[in-house]
Amino acid sequence: MGQRIAVGTRGSELALEQTGIVIRELKQRWPGYRFEVVRIKTTGDKIRDVALAKIGDKGLFTKELEIALLKRKIDLAVHSMKDLPTVLPEGLVVGAVLTREYPEDVLISLSGMTLESLPLKARVGTSSLRRQAQLRHYRPDLEINPVRGNVTTRLKRLKAGDFDAIVLARAGLARLGLGGYVTQLLPYNICLPAVGQGAIGIEIRA
Repeated sequence: MGQRIAVGTRGSELALEQTGIVIRELKQRWPGYRFEVVRIKTTGDKIRDVALAKIGDKGLFTKELEIALLKRKIDLAVHSMKDLPTVLPEGLVVGAVLTREYPEDVLISLSGMTLESLPLKARVGTSSLRRQAQLRHYRPDLEINPVRGNVTTRLKRLKAGDFDAIVLARAGLARLGLGGYVTQLLPYNICLPAVGQGAIGIEIRA
């Protein structure tokens, strides 16, 4: 067996899928190495019942991975680029960014309604302050409510009737094979995506 490379990641279904994409790319270029997935639970994963804005946004899904990198418990960390803070801890850098996929936000409505056709005071789920602000600007009547959890959890809450629609990142749905749920691609003039949304980054020691 080749040299072991420990690849740190969060444990969500999407995070593991993205890590699989990274490892496949690395194996193509360096087939002599043995890549091992190391799951690490972040603060954002542990605190599930509080809105992200109330506990601080950036670093919630990266800090523990970065600590593991600095302590040499892992050799690289896989992130959604939109989760990375603008300034990284001393000693760490972004070593590579995979080709960016769909950057858009999308609306999912089981009734097939678009953002324009949702009824007055429709309940829309999203925990992102960026999305909330833009949706309220476009449709001030909407009731925007937070929804935490992974993609599957959010879809379950939609199916349970907690919301009339939810807003998610298109790339995550596509990577999980759930693109069929998309009702509407939200235009940039209505909902501008987060910086780096749709891109996967690899963080390493400098």
